[in-house]
Amino acid sequence: MSVLVTREGSVTLIGIDRPERRNAVDGPTAAALAAAFRAFDADDAATAAVLYGTGGTFCSGADLKALGTPDGNRAAADGDGPMGPTRMRLGKPVIAAVSGHAVAGGLELAAWADLRVADETAVFGVYCRRWGVPLIDGGTVRLPRLIGQSHAMDMILTGRSVDAQEALRIGLANRVVPAGQAVEAAVGLAASLAAFPQVCLREDRASVLDQWGLDEADALAQEWAHGERALATEAYPGAARFASGEGRHGAPA
Repeated sequence: MSVLVTREGSVTLIGIDRPERRNAVDGPTAAALAAAFRAFDADDAATAAVLYGTGGTFCSGADLKALGTPDGNRAAADGDGPMGPTRMRLGKPVIAAVSGHAVAGGLELAAWADLRVADETAVFGVYCRRWGVPLIDGGTVRLPRLIGQSHAMDMILTGRSVDAQEALRIGLANRVVPAGQAVEAAVGLAASLAAFPQVCLREDRASVLDQWGLDEADALAQEWAHGERALATEAYPGAARFASGEGRHGAPA
């Protein structure tokens, strides 16, 4: 098995387990990742997922040694992406726990996640630049949206390494933690998300994703449509709890 799936409470952990290949993703691994995330999204008891790599590396990209073999990554304009889940739009948040290298397609997997928790060993980069392998798993789309076109173009054109502290500074990493603690910190962050009213959290997340490409008026209308669902289910009970004294001064509700 090249993909590990475990649970900690309502958090699903999905791990790339090919340490002998620095967690490079071949075709079967990509398919297993896609299947794991589909199962997570369909699991009503799962509130968030953590994507990680075993053996001190997040993911070194597509397995170039498998290229042209029956285990090569699929390359088609439709269906799953070459790295697996990178064309999916899930209904629940995913957090990437990055230790070691998240490069080439591994960077694209990290950018696909909603949040990235990096430890001090993390290295991000478009290392495929040197081999003429293009970014076809969202890298040229998601990276500029995360960190801005100038930072993204620097990474994409030069293929240089970006360490954890620079990643935090430019917005590629959301948290930086001590070495070896990325998964633990990501699970803790995912568990904290699970404590919130889930309809509201997911609708706000969906509104953020939906607003790309819309003008302001349409984006605001879309935001209202998402907000109505939360208003109808969670907002009034939540307001009543606040009025009764819960959650004052930033305390957990």
